[in-house]
Parts: sequence; C-alpha cells; structure tokens
Amino acid sequence: MNPTPLPSNRSFGWVFVVFFSLVAAYGWWRGGTWYRWPLGLGVLTLACTLLAPALLTPFNRAWMKFGDILGRIVSPVVLGLIFFGMFAPIAIGMRLAGRDALKRSFDPAMRSYWNERSPPGPDPTGMPNQF
Repeated sequence: MNPTPLPSNRSFGWVFVVFFSLVAAYGWWRGGTWYRWPLGLGVLTLACTLLAPALLTPFNRAWMKFGDILGRIVSPVVLGLIFFGMFAPIAIGMRLAGRDALKRSFDPAMRSYWNERSPPGPDPTGMPNQF
C-alpha cells in the first residue's frame, strides 16, 4: 500500500489558521470575548505558515496519520450501520413477504432459467462507433 502523500506544509498551515480563528471567533460570537488559546495558536500557526513552513512537517504527518487511523475505524462502522440499519431490514421484510426479486428459487421441473426478452434487445444499429 502506498502511503498517502502529504499536503504542502503551507496548505496544512492555512487550514489550521482558519480553524483556530473560527474557534476564537466562536467564543466572541457566543460570549462577547475571544477565546485566547485558539487565537494564540492561530497566530503561531500563521507565523509558522508564512515564515518557516518546515516547522509544520511533524504536525502535518501526525494529522495525516490521525486521518488514516480515523478512516480505518469510521468507514467500516458507517458501512456496517448502513448495511444492518437499512439493507438487512429491507431484505428480511422482503423474505417475510415471500418476495424473491432475483427469482433465485430452484425449480427442478424448469428446463432453463433463461428469461426471454420482448423485444429481444437493443437495436444493433442504435449505438454505432462507440469508441
């Protein structure tokens, strides 16, 4: 598996400058005073982003590693919730109702399971020169 390439340190820095600024502004919006620690972190991140972006490399790597770990945990959980919360109940309901949408039931008396189409298919001249 190839490692995910890191974004540039400057783009990483700008994202966190905006994030820390929004957190500080939220404090001003809610209570009338700026949250000092996010404002300080925003100023420090801004200085590093503009003057020495190489200082952000370890934080950039740690953030990407955190995102990778979070993705490995959250994706299966969300997919499992979707499957067991939506598809499984629908399938159980269809089985209880006796519906077989794929017509998978075995019938030994049938000669073939082929379904004849009427009309037999698309017009062969309808899609010339596809490629």
